[in-house]
Amino acid sequence: MREFERKIQYLKSNRRKWCVTGAAGFIGSNLVEFLLSHNQSVVGLDNFATGHRHNLDQVQQLLSESEWENFSFIEGDIRDMDTCQSACESVDFVLHQAALGSVPRSLEEPLVTNEVNVNGFLNMLIAGRDHQVESFVYAASSSTYGDSPGLPKQEEIIGNPLSPYAVTKYVNELYASVFQSCYGFKATGLRYFNIFGQRQDPEGAYAAVIPKWVASMLKGEQVYINGKGDTSRDFCFVDNAVEANILAALADNPNASGQVYNVALNDQTSLVKLYTSIRQAIEDRLPGIAINEPLFRDYRAGDVLHSRANIAKARDLLGYDPEYKVKKGLEISMDWYIQDLNH
Repeated sequence: MREFERKIQYLKSNRRKWCVTGAAGFIGSNLVEFLLSHNQSVVGLDNFATGHRHNLDQVQQLLSESEWENFSFIEGDIRDMDTCQSACESVDFVLHQAALGSVPRSLEEPLVTNEVNVNGFLNMLIAGRDHQVESFVYAASSSTYGDSPGLPKQEEIIGNPLSPYAVTKYVNELYASVFQSCYGFKATGLRYFNIFGQRQDPEGAYAAVIPKWVASMLKGEQVYINGKGDTSRDFCFVDNAVEANILAALADNPNASGQVYNVALNDQTSLVKLYTSIRQAIEDRLPGIAINEPLFRDYRAGDVLHSRANIAKARDLLGYDPEYKVKKGLEISMDWYIQDLNH
């Protein structure tokens, strides 16, 4: 039996209380859906800066009335300490996903990125410590590897940050480490690598590449590829990220808490290959649809050219065993995108 299946069995017979920040966002809403569908009580926190009410509406539609009754929501900002303290009251586990998660945005708005990602993170860390939560898991980022050239990326080897966003996520890890050494409060970081899937926002200037391309293809709009198309990423379906959060929060191994882990597949997909896979998936579902050939343009400032994660640490200490490869994840999320964008 996979370790994740053992955790699911535990959840079904033990109702605990969770705080999910960024609950109306992409990953946050998937965590809320998973927890509520597995007998858990959830407090969601979001200010709708990047999250959407309709994400929570979709979650409600997918759940039974009795499951949804275990959800309470706080509309508030992690930059406000009182809000963070309220969100952590009587909570067993914190899954901190709230952030401004865009490299381009951080280049344009470094101050607000720092306020949310550093000050907000510190507020949540303090609130979690004050309320003595059993575990605190936070969204870290693969951007922390910066200009480190080695592949696959290993948690202990990082380079210089390439964007203000990367700086903020590295500072999160530093604060987590300091809170462990100074207060004995362990916070576990998950370095996400290009997470994609259902409820990922296709709109706006800072949309991630997969939902943005899907939306453009469905609307007959132009798809742009930054660089020559050989840039590669370790794309990871959102259900794998959900698994990593649950495993980290409920880790039995005392050596597993307070660590930083890669959350990915240990795989690489070039942007050209990704474009081809998305186009094929859409054409399979919508025969006859007209999709434009992509246009290539300059590389994006602050981006790394290649990323790939070594996931051995997460596998060994957490039992992380990602079930969804890129193709399977695209198949699942494509059905959602086509249905969602056609409404």
